[in-house]
Amino acid sequence: MVPIPLPDMPDDPESPEHVLVLGGTTEARRLAEALDAEIPAGGRRPLRVTSSLAGRVARPVLPPGEVRVGGFGGTEGLAAWLREHRVNALIDATHPFAGTISFHAARAAASAHVPLLALRRPGWVAGPADDWHPAGSLEEAAALLPSLGRRVFLTTGRTGLAAFAGLDELWFLMRSVDAPEPPYPARMEVLLDRGPFTLAGERELIRRYGVEVLVTKDSGGAATAPKLAAAREAGIPVVVVRRPPVPEGVPVAATPAEALAWLNACLGRG
Repeated sequence: MVPIPLPDMPDDPESPEHVLVLGGTTEARRLAEALDAEIPAGGRRPLRVTSSLAGRVARPVLPPGEVRVGGFGGTEGLAAWLREHRVNALIDATHPFAGTISFHAARAAASAHVPLLALRRPGWVAGPADDWHPAGSLEEAAALLPSLGRRVFLTTGRTGLAAFAGLDELWFLMRSVDAPEPPYPARMEVLLDRGPFTLAGERELIRRYGVEVLVTKDSGGAATAPKLAAAREAGIPVVVVRRPPVPEGVPVAATPAEALAWLNACLGRG
């Protein structure tokens, strides 16, 4: 574990310590579960945990504790919320590709003088047998496809499909939790499903639909990784969209356990 710098925290024994988790990921839910288990621990100040979900998924899996759904109104709105609700620590556990909220969080935390940690699962790493083609954006990914295959398994989520809308000569199998909205490719079949996925299931999808190329974001984690192994076995290329960077100066934890250790040290709950 790489050492994560801890900020100085003012001690206010009269009020509960309030942790805001910007969530929507498996890691965020696991962190909320770990924090919920710590709430009744004796000999400690009260702990209040609020998980914030963006509201982009119709039926999200809710974490324990308080939950709020919807945006904050940008940097200023989030900073005001942090002050109004007396947040002692902010953890950005959003999806690795939710770049906008991460930069809002960094600026809002600095403005409100609230310590901030980013919880980011490690990205995937290509093996010797993988045929990966990196792309800096969905648009770059779309530009690579005509030279790689004509039947595309698209697993980048339901947003951003406009980048692929002009590829009329290609056929797409698009998988997401919720149905997409146009614009999207003209020749596309939608598969509504939620991970985790199995290697056997991903093998069958590639076989059944005659997939020739896979497109994915470098989300990391185990829940959706079997598609990479299935693509490797089938010998098909994979276009991997690189994740945006964490805002400069924000410490990063790779696991919920690391985030919990940072938080306990930050709040003096060791």
